[in-house]
Amino acid sequence: MCLSIPSQVVELHQEEQSVTVETMGLRRKVSAHLMSEPLEMGDYVLIHIGFVMNKIDKADALQSIELYQEIVEKMAAAE
Repeated sequence: MCLSIPSQVVELHQEEQSVTVETMGLRRKVSAHLMSEPLEMGDYVLIHIGFVMNKIDKADALQSIELYQEIVEKMAAAE
């Protein structure tokens, strides 16, 4: 099973067909080669093995991020 945490597009690299995304405070550059629609700053996306797979609704993304943060906090408290 694969879980994908929503990531927000924070930089566009049009010439490379890639974007920089932020995922729970971490930034990384990923490929946008598989996207048929253009990405814009602020879009929320799901990534799989370094490729943007699709855009998702902002409200859904923020709700998912909130749930992931709760999971991380509970795991940290259990240590």
